Amino acid sequence: MKFETKAIWIGQAADESIGATIVPIYQTSTFTQEEVNKNKGYEYSRVGNPTRAALDLCLASLEEGKYGLSFASGLAAEHAVLSLLRPGDHVIVPEDMYGGTYRLIKEVLEPININFTFTDFTDISLIKQAFLPSTKLVWIETPTNPTLKIFDIGAISEISHQKDVIVVVDNTFLSPYFQKPLLLGADIVVHSTTKYINGHSDLIGGAVILNSAELYQKILLVQKSVGAVPSPFDSWLTLRGVKTLAVRMRQHEQNAFQVAKFLQQQPNVLEVYFPGLETHPGYAIAKKQMTGFGGVVSFRIKGGLKESNDFFRKLKIFQLADSLGGVESLANYSALMTHDYFPEELRKKIGVTENLIRLSIGIEHIDDLIDDLRNALK
Repeated sequence: MKFETKAIWIGQAADESIGATIVPIYQTSTFTQEEVNKNKGYEYSRVGNPTRAALDLCLASLEEGKYGLSFASGLAAEHAVLSLLRPGDHVIVPEDMYGGTYRLIKEVLEPININFTFTDFTDISLIKQAFLPSTKLVWIETPTNPTLKIFDIGAISEISHQKDVIVVVDNTFLSPYFQKPLLLGADIVVHSTTKYINGHSDLIGGAVILNSAELYQKILLVQKSVGAVPSPFDSWLTLRGVKTLAVRMRQHEQNAFQVAKFLQQQPNVLEVYFPGLETHPGYAIAKKQMTGFGGVVSFRIKGGLKESNDFFRKLKIFQLADSLGGVESLANYSALMTHDYFPEELRKKIGVTENLIRLSIGIEHIDDLIDDLRNALK
């Protein structure tokens, strides 16, 4: 099956009992057993639920993976993967990363003696220098949030596997429609399904996809033990959203291209970040490992907080909000929103400055989006 067909049918065959075309919402906490240790595949919804199982199968197929696990949030998915580590283990991570991941590292993992090295992942030599005998995992986020840096998944995976180190890729910004890290050499993929996979800004969710049976069993044990699972209804909503993932991603990208090119021509805009622009530093790598460039565009406005706030207040269609990847267009002030936990010195180093604005380009008509941005930039 091709991607678009898998998104609609994998794990989602008609219900055998009554013929329901769409996977039912099995809104139950427990399942009646025929006798002791004899059931119909399910016992308790924290451990397993048919609606969630359908979602797991579908997401795994879209990432070309064997195993999928759905979680209550993207950070719950990340935490489950990082629970593979033990005190004294070492992880190499990009200094330019999502603020929630950074907070998870600083507040939860470093206090239990899991060690992290933050470095510039655009420079492979710096990654090589960061390996220690205790290094167990390399964490990649590409494109990065919010400056859209591109990291070479294949090259980083190759040097990591030479040292028997696990590679994890946060694929949230592109979705499996535009990038498949497992095919590029990564071991584990994580998603905030809140974003493009669901695509409608009406739930919180996460996912882990992988091929290793051993790692799957370990992460599954964490999921069962901690219990950060999505509800049957949220699993059903995600299945509903993923059916249109391909058509949505194509429209997101098409609109994003036009917004990026428009912003490049504006006198009040200093710099535009979009991997599809040939001027982007990571353009060559992006073309090699991605089949599309996504729907996020970031730019620097002339000025600082005041000018950014003026811009946000004038917007009518774009909404000032956290998150991204929904059908609606959103604007984000990363310095005081997604990355407010970062120390100011680190924010400046990675480019999250007071004049940086991140746009999640929705699927509205492009003329309306351009008019909205033009009016706000006057």
